[in-house]
Amino acid sequence: MELSTWLAFFAAAWAISISPGAGALAAMSAGLNHGFRKGYVTTVGLVLGIWTQLIVVGVGLGALVAASATAFSVVKWSGVAYLVWLGIQQWRAPARPLAAQQASAASVSWHAMVRRGWMINAINPKGTVFLLAVVPQFLDLHQPLVWQYLVIGLTLSFTDFVVMAGYTALASQVLGSLKSAAHMRALNRVFGSLFVMAGGLLSVFSRSE
Repeated sequence: MELSTWLAFFAAAWAISISPGAGALAAMSAGLNHGFRKGYVTTVGLVLGIWTQLIVVGVGLGALVAASATAFSVVKWSGVAYLVWLGIQQWRAPARPLAAQQASAASVSWHAMVRRGWMINAINPKGTVFLLAVVPQFLDLHQPLVWQYLVIGLTLSFTDFVVMAGYTALASQVLGSLKSAAHMRALNRVFGSLFVMAGGLLSVFSRSE
């Protein structure tokens, strides 16, 4: 990949990472419930989900998901169900200040948080179709593709790690400064509703987009 091509993709990667979506919601939710240090672990899962999507696209399975109505529907509705479930869980979360939530959430394993982040990105067919549309524009088909996919994956990982750090910090510091139970209940319901809305938006996403 030539430097000029990579710079163009680097700019696109920032736009991709900054765009609000289920990943940003997951990062902010983790920051709100666990604080920055532990909440940021969710980003590892989100990045692993990106790599999963990239591998799927690279080996050609992404084209199958995009072309097959059945495969697309299975992946899409799995993603919808998971986002709605996350929304319900967040809506029902205890209305306690951040410090108290962090103490009660200490039992949540890092593996569980990574898995949660991974599932959000890995079973999102919108991401598959998006990568199918964007990535080929930056590939040189006359050069080895493996190294180009590696560069693309590392670039997306870097921008996501930086951007999700910002989202996690925003939730853990700014939103977490709210102390009253009423404020925390409102925040939980806002995040819960946003997760459900993200699931609703994914439910109307079609292969023609």
